[in-house]
Amino acid sequence: MRPQVKKVVLAYSGGLDTSIIIPWLKENYRCEVVAFISDVGQGKEVGPAKAKALRTGAIKAVVKDQRKDFLEHYCFPALRAQAKYEGSYLLGTSLARPVIAEGLVETALKEGADAIAHGATGKGNDQVRFELTVMSLAPHLKIIAPWREWKIKSREDAIDYAEKHGIEVPVTKKRPYSMDGNLWHLSHEGGELEDPWNAPSKHVFLTTKDPATAPKKPLNVIVNFKGGIPIGLNGKKMGSVALVEKLNNLAASYGIGRIDIVENRLVGMKSRGVYESPGATVLYEAHRALQSLTVERETLHYSQVLSVKYAEMIYYGQWFSPLRDGLEAFFAQAQKNVTGDVRVELNPGRVVATGARSPHSLYQIDLATFGEDAVYNQKDAEGFIRLFGLPMKVVGMVKRKKK
Repeated sequence: MRPQVKKVVLAYSGGLDTSIIIPWLKENYRCEVVAFISDVGQGKEVGPAKAKALRTGAIKAVVKDQRKDFLEHYCFPALRAQAKYEGSYLLGTSLARPVIAEGLVETALKEGADAIAHGATGKGNDQVRFELTVMSLAPHLKIIAPWREWKIKSREDAIDYAEKHGIEVPVTKKRPYSMDGNLWHLSHEGGELEDPWNAPSKHVFLTTKDPATAPKKPLNVIVNFKGGIPIGLNGKKMGSVALVEKLNNLAASYGIGRIDIVENRLVGMKSRGVYESPGATVLYEAHRALQSLTVERETLHYSQVLSVKYAEMIYYGQWFSPLRDGLEAFFAQAQKNVTGDVRVELNPGRVVATGARSPHSLYQIDLATFGEDAVYNQKDAEGFIRLFGLPMKVVGMVKRKKK
């Protein structure tokens, strides 16, 4: 028995799934549908998506520019924490879902809707990310997830449904990839990529240049940080959107930021994803270098431990959880001195930090030098090693007695 609803706000992108959801909702729930379109940097797709939503039956299409919010309140905190899911994934989709859901809830409340809907499948992570955010911000709203209700079982079925209803969609049975784009990345799943043995075809990549044809001459860029957050390039202060767009263009021209991984989904299965994250890849490398210079050992090592949990919580859709808030407070404190400049060198397919400087640098040349110094007494190391190694020595002595 489906719940009775009068008005639904749908998280709409204009892709295959959401394109067919508007007529499906009207057929099956007999309700009004408002399309909510979040601009998180997907570019030229926003305008056509709005027109398409209205053309396919939405009574209203709301567009919200969330690019600045997305970067400053979601992506940059993840960067500051060096959060990478399973060591590789820079969390572009994972970070976008809660900000989109936040806008979705805001729109639902303004429009007087009694439900929200999304196009995430019952196999994926996005259903969790959308719904946990809605549950946290507006627990009274009903949630409709068509992929858990309708008889459509595959992308091919969805394409057939679209053709039957005269709805144009951005995929075909020959190119059935599921793509998600924003300022932080462009993701690709499905089709030939479902076999991990298949290398991605060249036509899969849409934003990054083939490293084999990228410029051979390296390009140096200086990234400026304050408190672990990027604030400018080459000494010129820039807004978050302009900064990331600039780095995306530069890094993409060198084929930087291609990531191909098999990851563990929250629902239990493994999936293969191919990602293009040019600007984010540069920022992560630059931030890593600066934090190594400015964060003392114990805090740095503990940050690395918490970073794994932080990334996991983002991936699992727990952005609005109390624990994520607590971890965020830790990273804000731990990163307060991560201020300064990092020089990165862009090469075909890779980026390398080649220099870092900071007014809070903990690197002291008179301590680290291999030359003669008057600060460090090397004789002190003898007693330190004896005490530090005492537990191991005791174990060794006991083992020796047993022989």
